[in-house]
Amino acid sequence: MESEKKSSAVSDVGAWAMNVVSSVGIIMANKQLMSFHGYAFTFATTLTGFHFGVTALVGLVSNATGYSTSKHVPLWELLWFSIVANMSITGMNFSLMLNSVGFYQISKLSMIPVVCVMEWILHNKHYTREVKMSVVVVVVGVGVCTVTDVKVNAKGFICACVAVLSTSLQQISIGSLQKKYSIGSFELLSKTAPIQAISLLVLGPFVDYYLSGNIILNYKRSTGAILFILLSCSLAVFCNVSQYLCIGRFSAVSFQVLGHMKTVCVLTLGWLIFDSELTFKNIMGMIIAIIGMVIYSWAVEVAKQSNNKVTPHSKNSLTEEEIRLLKEGVENTPLKDIELGGSKG
Repeated sequence: MESEKKSSAVSDVGAWAMNVVSSVGIIMANKQLMSFHGYAFTFATTLTGFHFGVTALVGLVSNATGYSTSKHVPLWELLWFSIVANMSITGMNFSLMLNSVGFYQISKLSMIPVVCVMEWILHNKHYTREVKMSVVVVVVGVGVCTVTDVKVNAKGFICACVAVLSTSLQQISIGSLQKKYSIGSFELLSKTAPIQAISLLVLGPFVDYYLSGNIILNYKRSTGAILFILLSCSLAVFCNVSQYLCIGRFSAVSFQVLGHMKTVCVLTLGWLIFDSELTFKNIMGMIIAIIGMVIYSWAVEVAKQSNNKVTPHSKNSLTEEEIRLLKEGVENTPLKDIELGGSKG
């Protein structure tokens, strides 16, 4: 039993580490790929289509070699999930284009309370006071270190709302679909990735043209750009798998809260690698955010322990109820039909 707990803890840490490392890596790779100081590949939505295309290919090979098994999930569920996921990607891209970076960061931070409210509405999930307090600390910390100028307009606000709602619903659905159909994280990703890849590769170039004014067919390819696209796609496989894995093992709220560790890592690496400015305000915000994450981890663990204490008690109560019903049944049964302690009627 103890070894199983240790193995589970190691798996949990491994899943988070994979997500943080791959997410930070893909952000750094895309920064070089998409910035005008790098390769100026400004086709974010199409690039996401490439990501899911490679992920779908890995899933296909995995199923063909018997590494993973394919379980049945209704097609309408997969289509619905893919539409929500693609709305999330497109909404985020439009929100970043139409709003200031400050408001874009605020909209991303709002996902934590939105996920909490949606899980309460959809799954009647409740959170302890400690968890709520830690979420507030994380939001404040990340807000301090990332939010600068805040400008908003009607179109940008609508796109931000669509992005936040669809992203929150997508992340909640990852966990609920895994539980509903008893399907693993990688198996679910293998089923949704092809649908997302096809739809994003078809619609992506049009979305990117609207966002950047550039046509992907006119892009001047280079060996460096192709290598970074391949690197980005490779990291995306690990990022996608670890996202499904983390949400399946924990929850959408935990993924959002602890996922902000990526923001801290990106700011730190930007300062180390790209010589980005790191102000006292950034440092204080990161410290507050990390404290909030530590408090959140503690609060979740305390909630788990309290639930474990309650569960045996409720089971004992149920057993006592069963015993009472059995006794009543015995008392109401004619004596000739039963034998008690060897005495016969």
